[in-house]
Amino acid sequence: MIKILLHLWLLLILSPGIAQVIPPAAKSQSNYFHVLVASSTKDRQKMIAEAQALPGKMGAGAIRWAGLPIMPIPMNNEIIDEQLPAPRFRVLVLYENGGHHIEYSKRAMIWLNKLAADSNFRIDYMTNTDSMNEASLSDYRLIIQLDYAPYAWKPAAVTAFQNYIEQAKGGWIGFHHASLLGEFDGYPMWQWFSNFMGGIRWKNYIASFARATVHVEDRLSPIMKGVPDSFVVQKEEWYTYDKSPRPKVHVIASVDEASYRPDTTIKMGDHPVIWSNEKMKARNVYIFMGHSPVLFEDSVYKRIFRNAIFWAAEKPKPELACCP
Repeated sequence: MIKILLHLWLLLILSPGIAQVIPPAAKSQSNYFHVLVASSTKDRQKMIAEAQALPGKMGAGAIRWAGLPIMPIPMNNEIIDEQLPAPRFRVLVLYENGGHHIEYSKRAMIWLNKLAADSNFRIDYMTNTDSMNEASLSDYRLIIQLDYAPYAWKPAAVTAFQNYIEQAKGGWIGFHHASLLGEFDGYPMWQWFSNFMGGIRWKNYIASFARATVHVEDRLSPIMKGVPDSFVVQKEEWYTYDKSPRPKVHVIASVDEASYRPDTTIKMGDHPVIWSNEKMKARNVYIFMGHSPVLFEDSVYKRIFRNAIFWAAEKPKPELACCP
């Protein structure tokens, strides 16, 4: 055990990142743990202390750099005193590995990894849809479209995703760039996805950013559990669309455009920012806010994100048969 801790200690001293313990894969038959190394050094000492507190519950493991195994750590079976539980569910996170939203995605991944470790679910990350198909999506109870635009998807991915939503094979949470609907980079608009989002088309955005107040409209929504009636978003580039999605979706929260600071003429009137398309069988919710990493300094935002994950990942209860 001392050798193992020294092994961890040396790796952590030499590596420029922090680490988190990640639950084992559901399909693995062996005990193991992962240490996920991230890009920041702020929590290194805390992480080392947490790693040192782990003896007695670990099996054969691997150090993971950015989610990829780079160094196996054999562990003495004599110190294993219990089998780690299988993850409650698996999540696929789509994110853009570059561009304007990369800092948000990096911060989101740190937060998501900690939540997964604390709540015993597994996350896989994907930066393009080239390998997405019906078979690959069958492994996941939830897809999080983390600032990933709805264009340039491969045909097999388009079909698999549409079936996933229409047939309730799992849940879906979309953020920010997931509503960038129109013709971009030479690609046509994905009409099905536009309908999924309420029949909207992207129109404009506040490039200079604005602070604004968001009002909760559906207090009974599980997404809003523990969330105040209104809350302030400190920095966002508030998209506008050619029309409000309200007639075709269930609106959960909307932004008060009169609260924009600084003020702007880029407004659309009725402006939903969190909604769900209840016409689809899958549990789904779109949350517009998702540009700046400062969102993860906001406890309300993190509460909404957390609520959305556990609601969308939950299997809907089967409808009871009625009377003969």
